[in-house]
Amino acid sequence: MTRVMKNVAGLMATALLLAACGTPNDEAQGTILGQLRQAVGPTVTRATGRGAEAPAAAAAPLSADEMAARALAANPAPLILVGLESSGATQVMAMVGDNSGMRTYMTPNEQALIIRGGMLTGTKGLGHDLSVAEVDNVAALIRSRRAGQTTRINRYLGGDGVERPLQMTCTVAIGGGKGFAFAGTSWNATQVVETCEGGGVEVQNSYLVSASGQIPVSRQWISPALGYVTIQTIRP
Repeated sequence: MTRVMKNVAGLMATALLLAACGTPNDEAQGTILGQLRQAVGPTVTRATGRGAEAPAAAAAPLSADEMAARALAANPAPLILVGLESSGATQVMAMVGDNSGMRTYMTPNEQALIIRGGMLTGTKGLGHDLSVAEVDNVAALIRSRRAGQTTRINRYLGGDGVERPLQMTCTVAIGGGKGFAFAGTSWNATQVVETCEGGGVEVQNSYLVSASGQIPVSRQWISPALGYVTIQTIRP
């Protein structure tokens, strides 16, 4: 089985796991939800409705479903659940701005993801941030669920203040479809895998894409230092 097909199989497992709690074996198989659930721990922001005053050692970790439910009750804005694999932290982010479809989602401590149509285009406050990603070409394939090859450019600001581009050639592969539900919303989506190479880097981004081009679940690469982030829609 190729790496692309393995990733597609993982996405299919994710769609199944979204509707029910996974077992430890599920979580060990590299699915998006498994990675997200492994990251769920004592890091719970004020946006979830659970205060920081509760001792981490005294409280059981919240599941993804529990975090989503608390966030929906506490904040009326569009919401996402974000798992940063490099730190193992999972946080709810609320939308604080929308500039012509370029949405900024932020935590109370001002860490932010910038997302356009489900595609990650920048980060702030994480360290080793993605300054901006030029993804229009590859986004057109992913959101229309079409296979093909194109390019993307990720730009990073170095310690010397100079922005450095990382240009990659990307191949988009399409998997099967699946229905699932999370945070009270039902989705029918297709698995899409984006494999990119360039500048000595190879990454694989994974998406579940609806017929309308929405991306309710994804695993996307930020930078060499930060690695991947999982993004799950709580409220569109």
